[in-house]
Amino acid sequence: MRLTINGKLCNAKKVETVTELLNDLKIEPNRVAVEVNLSIVKKDAYSTFRLNEGDKVEIVNFVGGG
Repeated sequence: MRLTINGKLCNAKKVETVTELLNDLKIEPNRVAVEVNLSIVKKDAYSTFRLNEGDKVEIVNFVGGG
């Protein structure tokens, strides 16, 4: 499936949900916010939110500091 992830065109291997995409990218779901086609996806919906060919996904990491 072809997705645009953080502005870069990517071919994702057999991913159907946000959870599967994060796992494929080796990203910890609890440490990021995800937006698909300009809509924020709630964390409790990651496992059921279906991705489609051509979706634009933005993944933002939380950064702590002081």
